Amino acid sequence: MINSARLLAAYDEQLRTDAETPSAVSVTRLGPLRLVTFAGGRGFVTYRDLGGADAEAIRRLVPEALAHYRADPEISRVEWKTRGHDHAPGLPEALLDNGFIPEEPESIMLGEARLLAVDVPLPEGVTLRRVTEEADVRAMAAMQDEVFGDPVSDDTANALLRRLARKDGMELWVAEAAGRIVSAGRLEPVEGTDFAGIWGGATRDEWRGRGIYRALTAARAQSALGMGKTLINSDSTEYSRPILERSGLVKVSTTTPYTISLRSRA
Repeated sequence: MINSARLLAAYDEQLRTDAETPSAVSVTRLGPLRLVTFAGGRGFVTYRDLGGADAEAIRRLVPEALAHYRADPEISRVEWKTRGHDHAPGLPEALLDNGFIPEEPESIMLGEARLLAVDVPLPEGVTLRRVTEEADVRAMAAMQDEVFGDPVSDDTANALLRRLARKDGMELWVAEAAGRIVSAGRLEPVEGTDFAGIWGGATRDEWRGRGIYRALTAARAQSALGMGKTLINSDSTEYSRPILERSGLVKVSTTTPYTISLRSRA
């Protein structure tokens, strides 16, 4: 029987540290907050907990965190990652009052890698493989941009290529049909923890509902086990959540990103 409380405790203890942001350019502490800066002008606010802060203390924290990023002319966008199980009185209201906009909530999915690492039949003509070559990475990133409804650009591919060059353990996996990438996702082992993350899952519309994403998830789970990782985590949309649940992951909480653009500042 899956113990959701045990999984959530492991998530809070192991992942809500510097392990959450391995590609950070810098991390600044502000009380309980970790103010992270990524390449490309992106700020990211996270924390293990808010230290029992009341609504008044949280109202002060939000503009203080924003002031940190406004002082850096390179920062154009900030994301504040909230979790549904946190004790954070007044946080959504404070974020809205300071100009943050909530995005769609996602489910925090956790589970044992061995439950996902099963044989999943693929449709005829579909194959899975891990990719490392630049041309493959760029084709994968372009497909994900298209599926997610974003303009196709070099930004995602360049970021993935930088990660591969660092050899930090990240793996990129694709499913192909007739030489065309139809589904993709990445595996991110988290150093010093029992976890590997499954991220970036995208499948072309005409190939959905045929077990391809589940097979891609199984392949990544098998690879995670080979790295000695016993637990899998993912933030999933409502499309991928049922697939991951069928694979053995459980929803333990929710996460809602709040974002703000700083491009228009004087």
